[in-house]
Parts: sequence; C-alpha cells; structure tokens
Amino acid sequence: MSVQTNASRQSAYDINPVFLNRWSPRSFSTQEVPEDILLSLFEASRWAPSAFNRQPWRFILAHTQEAREKFHSFIGEFNMLWCKPVPAFALIISEKVTEHGENRSASFDAGAAWGFLALEAVHKGLITHPMTGIDFAKAREVLNIPETYEIDALVAIGYQGTPEALPEQLREREQPSQRRATKESVFEGSFGRSLK
Repeated sequence: MSVQTNASRQSAYDINPVFLNRWSPRSFSTQEVPEDILLSLFEASRWAPSAFNRQPWRFILAHTQEAREKFHSFIGEFNMLWCKPVPAFALIISEKVTEHGENRSASFDAGAAWGFLALEAVHKGLITHPMTGIDFAKAREVLNIPETYEIDALVAIGYQGTPEALPEQLREREQPSQRRATKESVFEGSFGRSLK
C-alpha cells in the first residue's frame, strides 16, 4: 500500500512518510476491524526490539461488544466523550518482574512494541489513539492483571470517522499536531549542549 504524505506535516530530514501520517485522531468509525487485520498490528509489534529479547509487552484486546463494555468501565470521563464508537481497544502492559528480578526496560520495550503497532496501523489504513486517561487500579482489578505487570497505556484502534461526529469541544483539536525541531531534542556529548 502506498502512503500519501500528510500535507500539514513536513520533516526537516528525509524520512518515510508513514511517520508523518501517524497521528492520534479521536473520531472513530463504528466499522469493525477484521480480525486478521487487527492481529497484523500485533504481529508487527512482535518484531520490536527488547533487552535480552525478553519481549515484556502483553496486550489485552477488546474487540467484542462485551469486552468493550468491560473496558468502558475504567476509561476516564473525558476519553469516553469520543471512545464509544471505537471498535477495538488494546491495553498495553509490561512484565516488570521476571525470574531474573526487576526488568528496568520493560516499559521502554513495550513502547517500542506500541510504536511498531502504530506504524502498521497506518499501513493498514487504520488509526490509533493511545491514552493514559484511565483508572489504572480499576483496569487491574477488572482485567485480573498481576502486580508483576505495569499498566502502560490503553490504545483505541479502528477506522477514522469524521470530525463532525465528535462533540463540539473536540472538533477543532481533530488535526495532526506538530513537533519541536529535531535539533532541540538532540544534545551533543552532554545534557543541554546543542548540536552545531
């Protein structure tokens, strides 16, 4: 599938357009995502790098009506303003304690897996929206998540809807956000030392 570059975003250096096209819309269509397409996102995440190849990430998927309603019980009030039509959710968790002790890179590695998932979603014509506006304690209880796992984020997955489907206060925010300049995020040799 060829990817068209999002016209509202420009990169300073040459990169694949998929990075510019990934953003986090809130307007979702109610159209269900076929299971094989949905699972292809998790297949992509499977190939993310991780320390010692521990692959600490796990995903708890909700793509049936019953499962979605269970997830709705711990999604924050603001996010529920736009989450009701979302056809699939994935709660990202990471194994922070293993037989080798504390896994300090668990959430870092889970973040890499999330990044792979998000980029594959763009490739498949889907959108994703990660969020931490959830009740973490309730999610742990409702989904029986062991204490050895960190809850990292909840991701909404589906096809893009129209801005008009959103509550009025969210419509103006329904556009890709910009980023600070690359050189503002990269230091040379020590903290705060700008690249020349």
